[in-house]
Amino acid sequence: MRFCIITHATHKEKNGNFFAYEPYVREMNLWLKYVGNVEIIAPKLESEPNAIEIEYQCNNIFYNKVSSIQFTSLIYVLKSIFLLPSIFLKLFKACKRADHIHLRCPGNMGLLGCLVQIFFPNKKKTVKYAGNWDPESKQPLSYKFQRWIVSNTFLTKNCKVLVYGDWPNQTKNIVPFFTASYFKSEITEIIKKDFTSKIRLLFVGGLTEGKQPLLTVIATHELIKKGYNVSLDLYGDGIKRNEILTYLRLYKLEKSIILHGNVSKEVVKKAFKEAHFLIFISKSEGWPKVVAEAMFWSCLPISSNVSCINYMLGNNKRGTVLNANVFKEDIVIEIESYIKNKIIYKEKVLNAKRWSQNFTLDKFENEIKKIIDA
Repeated sequence: MRFCIITHATHKEKNGNFFAYEPYVREMNLWLKYVGNVEIIAPKLESEPNAIEIEYQCNNIFYNKVSSIQFTSLIYVLKSIFLLPSIFLKLFKACKRADHIHLRCPGNMGLLGCLVQIFFPNKKKTVKYAGNWDPESKQPLSYKFQRWIVSNTFLTKNCKVLVYGDWPNQTKNIVPFFTASYFKSEITEIIKKDFTSKIRLLFVGGLTEGKQPLLTVIATHELIKKGYNVSLDLYGDGIKRNEILTYLRLYKLEKSIILHGNVSKEVVKKAFKEAHFLIFISKSEGWPKVVAEAMFWSCLPISSNVSCINYMLGNNKRGTVLNANVFKEDIVIEIESYIKNKIIYKEKVLNAKRWSQNFTLDKFENEIKKIIDA
């Protein structure tokens, strides 16, 4: 089988091996175990792989480089329009060669792939929609357009669209799905967490506007001012890093709140095992893997009600669901309520762990194999 991946994920090459964002590649390596030859169509960056990028575990990869396109300014729009014909031609030829077309959406390359696949109604296809599938959510027009194309069974034939969450009134090609981070063999007993010593808070994700890391920092500061023995570890990087550093220096919080930057999966796993709470008030998500990972290691999530978060947290039975535009006081109140009621905390931690540990990489790989073999 010739398996064609169309993705906006930026790739890098080192010693003849291809690298990209670790969670994406880790998932794709499971798909690639059950195919023959692979063609990847994606943008390429000429730099060294970093700590959150890993290589594909596949020997039969043909990498088909395309230019990155974006529509964030007039200059980029003009440049992208100029590049579109050559990109469309590459996509068309690749889809013609393929036995199975795999689109990664939403994204600019996914959008182009959605259009090109229409010309191949008899080819087997899968779409991994890694964004928010909630029909009521506010999303960019390009995202809505991709959703419309892939869910339209006249335009998109012979295709399974894998989405996060189980939503009502969907077309027959929409398949509720999940993602996973750990194998069943990795499950180990976690020492029960209490509040007798330091209360450890955690933020994992990009330091971007949409993830609202500064809100987590400010809420932690409020807890410190109220006399609680708390600390916050932030893992990830982004444009908000300097703003956070300025805040920490202004209020002399460098010992209590630490920016770790991008680190390996194992370092983050250790942090989950040691932390009491994950604070993750994101404005937009698909399947927020950091929430599932926190639950897996008995770290209770306090998260925003976007995408399938409410489903994951079982309507507050496995954590706390807040609105994305909450204030620092709302986060503080939630953490204080758990500190004052340790029985509820332990009950939710146990519920969260049991639920999350059902979604292992073993199960994930088995479901992927079923889709490829179908």
